[in-house]
Amino acid sequence: MSSAFGLNTQIYNNHIKSGILLAGFPVLLLGMTGSFFAIMNALAQHAVPGARTNWTEAFQAGWQGILAYGQWAFLGAFIWFVIAYFFHDSIMRMATGAEPVTRRQYPKIYNMLENLCISRGLTMPAFEIIDSPALNAFATGLDEKSYKIVLTRGLVEHLPDDELESVIGHELTHIMNRDVRLLVVSVIFVGILSFLAQMIYRSMIFGFQPNFYSRRDDDNRLGGAAMMLIALAVLMVGYALAMLIRFALSRRREYLADAGSVELTKNPDAMMRALMRIAGHDELPHFPHEMQQMCIENSHSSIIGMFATHPPIAARIKAISEMTATPIPQSLPPAAGPRPAGPWGAQIAEPQQPEPPRGPWG
Repeated sequence: MSSAFGLNTQIYNNHIKSGILLAGFPVLLLGMTGSFFAIMNALAQHAVPGARTNWTEAFQAGWQGILAYGQWAFLGAFIWFVIAYFFHDSIMRMATGAEPVTRRQYPKIYNMLENLCISRGLTMPAFEIIDSPALNAFATGLDEKSYKIVLTRGLVEHLPDDELESVIGHELTHIMNRDVRLLVVSVIFVGILSFLAQMIYRSMIFGFQPNFYSRRDDDNRLGGAAMMLIALAVLMVGYALAMLIRFALSRRREYLADAGSVELTKNPDAMMRALMRIAGHDELPHFPHEMQQMCIENSHSSIIGMFATHPPIAARIKAISEMTATPIPQSLPPAAGPRPAGPWGAQIAEPQQPEPPRGPWG
């Protein structure tokens, strides 16, 4: 297998995508602002008995709205971006419930990561743990000082050492390929869009009315139902843009991270077994929807394949098998230990030996 984790083209593409997100976001903000005021004007015209919608006037109203309120949208977005940039660690921690852990607490995972980093001359990221029985992981951070690998407690306590090392190698590859930086920037932007949509919605609920509509009579003002429709439309536009940003991120990154992990660990069998064990056990209740795209698996996105943030695990396992000429494992060895005890409910049963794991891969 080639050194997929170090592909310069992948890093270069991620830099370009990050730049496009940064440069294109002001355009999206202005587009949302102008669309909002144009729709307001069109519906206000429609409210006048017998009047026909003058779209030229509506577009002019949209432009006036951009001139009058665009700077405030930029100011709010800039403040949010600065806060998110400098405090993304704390924001991620509060949103996911992750807690930092030290080498003394978890020497095994730190030793695994150290060996992988030494082999490539990399600065070691830190570790954080999510107290959940789910089997999942993700990486976060914007630079070497803030890179972190986040594992669930279920993953650490459940996976055999070679499989756990493969998952750590997968997340380390995301850091090396700069996937993490791109995903964090996208999460920040999605948060801004969601916040703006909610702000517009609340402003309309409480009766906000642009001052250049004050010339109209009270009888011609939009009714409550029309205002709710506008609010709903703006919310849909905001979330649609957020989804477009999310789905624009190539699913190829997961194939490359799998390949990078195999290159680091020299153990394709362990990577395939780890994916088999994770399949169907990745769900993290109450985990922010925007951040699920950062995880090693996101089964929630698989309802409609074309909109999935991750390729199917079966396809990932098949790709590893074909690229390394390694047979797909037909059975899973016993788990490293019992599921961690806690208030989260029943344990997830392991397949009984020698019964092969259930799934479309074998």
